[in-house]
Amino acid sequence: MHMNRRTLLALAAGAALLASGCTGTSGTSKGADAKAPDDPADVRGTITVLTHRTDLVQDGTMKKYAAEFGRTYPGVTVKFDGITDYEGEVKIRMNTENYGDVLMIPAVIEKKDYPRFFASLGSQEERSKKYRFTDYTTVEGKVYGQSPLGALPGFIYNKKVWREAGVTDWPTTPAEFLAGLKAIKSKTDAIPYYTNFKDGWPLSQWTGVRGSVSCDEQATTRWAEGNPWAEGGELRVADTLLYDIVHEGLVEKDPTTTNWEASKPRLAKGEIATMWLGSWAVIQMQGAAKQAGTDPGDIGFMPFPAQKDGTFCAVTSPDYNQAVNVHSEHKEAARAWIDWFTDKSGYAEDNLALSPLKDAPLPGILKPYEEAGVKLLDLDDAEGARLKTIENQSEVGINKPDYRKELVDMARGARKGDPDDYLDGLGEKWTETQKSLGN
Repeated sequence: MHMNRRTLLALAAGAALLASGCTGTSGTSKGADAKAPDDPADVRGTITVLTHRTDLVQDGTMKKYAAEFGRTYPGVTVKFDGITDYEGEVKIRMNTENYGDVLMIPAVIEKKDYPRFFASLGSQEERSKKYRFTDYTTVEGKVYGQSPLGALPGFIYNKKVWREAGVTDWPTTPAEFLAGLKAIKSKTDAIPYYTNFKDGWPLSQWTGVRGSVSCDEQATTRWAEGNPWAEGGELRVADTLLYDIVHEGLVEKDPTTTNWEASKPRLAKGEIATMWLGSWAVIQMQGAAKQAGTDPGDIGFMPFPAQKDGTFCAVTSPDYNQAVNVHSEHKEAARAWIDWFTDKSGYAEDNLALSPLKDAPLPGILKPYEEAGVKLLDLDDAEGARLKTIENQSEVGINKPDYRKELVDMARGARKGDPDDYLDGLGEKWTETQKSLGN
């Protein structure tokens, strides 16, 4: 898989979960910098890169990247440690100083603790001129990590099925989207929308609407200070649409029997019309199409059905951020790897993903976004840590599937309840927690 469940949860959670069980080592190296080398020929050392991309380690792809890196940095040897349970294992390792030279920042590490564990890559003021996502790892003006690729939330859809249903333009409102799904149900044999209810984590992806409905780069702050389930609030809009899709019978017959891996070839073959995921999933669906002998070009990607002043908006989100271990004896070599992997490796392009370089062209899968004038937003993550604290203490779980599973069950008649009352209740929990935190 090109991004797995652990990656998705990390994307959703950002990097501000409570650091339970991750006390770290002494803070003697706090404030260390990993400076970019002046001359590649002078950089020496063997570095270990911890990665969640076990698939790329096993198939030799990472080794190929390292070989290419070695042409620029011949004095550096790169070794990879692919970790299946990345979050669980790295959290334990970080109680020592031995957690590689380069690593993906685990979601469990609180943002304020980044200087204890990672070396600075430079000032946010400077790095933000060139790179996306710098807010996500900035502490007191310094950046401690860099994501090598990004993604956008959206609907993966089979263009052929939607065309057969007579829908060729992207819906601009939830009502238009529902009408499109109803047309698919009446005019094709495809399941209009697939919930992926059983696997659960895809339901948490709906939280990715943050900023897309309001077209506001300050959406994180607004969620941290207000009620996202208020009338017109982004989670109210998204969760109501999900409820309506299920309530109108536009999903699979029994959501409790869904299967994520099996859903990919089914969407590729037109048996499923639509799923809310993210741009990271397009390459997986295209791969499934190739294996199924169908046209990968049938796989489309559309923004959430909402516009501001006639314009669609979509929010960019980072994958795991790479960082330099503050205790590394080869910080210069580690920094060289991060810079090269971000700028020169082609990793983002290879994954059909959004480049972290602000001046890079959009990947082919997002050309329709460019042509349609979709506005890409880089959210201000200054209140990201507070947002996570509210989520944890309110126990609402906006980045977990639980409450949306209850919503889906309500919509399909498996449990009693009124959706408006239910969403109001979530908002009350949320705002009460804000008040307890002094907001």
